[in-house]
Amino acid sequence: MCSLSCAGRLLDLSRPKVMGILNLTSDSFYDGGRYTRRDAWIQQAEKMLEEGADILDVGAASSRSGAVEVPKPEERAKVQEAVTSILQQFPHALISVDTWRASVARAAVEAGAAIVNDISAGRLDPAMYETVAALDVPYILMHMKGTPADMQKDPVYENVVTEVLDFLVAEVHHLRSLGIKDIVLDPGFGFGKTIPHNYALLKNLHVFGKVTGLPVLAGLSRKSMTYKLLGIPPDQALNGTTALNMVALQQGASILRVHDVKEAVQVVKLFEVIRGEG
Repeated sequence: MCSLSCAGRLLDLSRPKVMGILNLTSDSFYDGGRYTRRDAWIQQAEKMLEEGADILDVGAASSRSGAVEVPKPEERAKVQEAVTSILQQFPHALISVDTWRASVARAAVEAGAAIVNDISAGRLDPAMYETVAALDVPYILMHMKGTPADMQKDPVYENVVTEVLDFLVAEVHHLRSLGIKDIVLDPGFGFGKTIPHNYALLKNLHVFGKVTGLPVLAGLSRKSMTYKLLGIPPDQALNGTTALNMVALQQGASILRVHDVKEAVQVVKLFEVIRGEG
């Protein structure tokens, strides 16, 4: 699959795309509290678009390990307001909604979002798959072992690559049976994985696209697999993130989900020169 149908537009994935993270929450692991107000998220959306973001990923509920659950009405209202206000300022922006709740996904798409990004693969809300099918929008299918509350409590796999791949393949079959056409795979770096698990997935990321024929999203930005390994805080993990993003592109990733858009766009440009398309 080389394109996604997004609100009447085709997003060409023959060249890698950059998804800018826009967290509206107060407790996200890296940028929590920075963009909780309308003026702040509008300013950040403008910055990321100017730096070359192809997609803005808007979320109003933190998925970090141990995060406090945001009430559904609060998440829905915040997402609706953000999507509406961003599109009023930037009508051509392509927005995805980062949520595991079907009602929030529906509200965001009705407000103008064009993609649903679900960390739970429908496991945290049984209505999600049917809702996405009815909305007829692309769906980002992510693997997570457990829930945000317990996912990092000693996750165990016999073979993390095989188990994550088998899970995603089975879910793709289910999604197809419901009529969902455009699917992006996300192996879920940091979601129920140890540092060695994460690097095994990154080393074998090409397998996911090769086996399924679907585009793959890499969400590596400033995660613990970088900063804990290097013994630094998340705010010093940009260099490590950039290095891993290049590896992800070389392993076939079609979308980089990042906090730092400018640097990711630069990585894509360098990658395309290496690939011979710059």
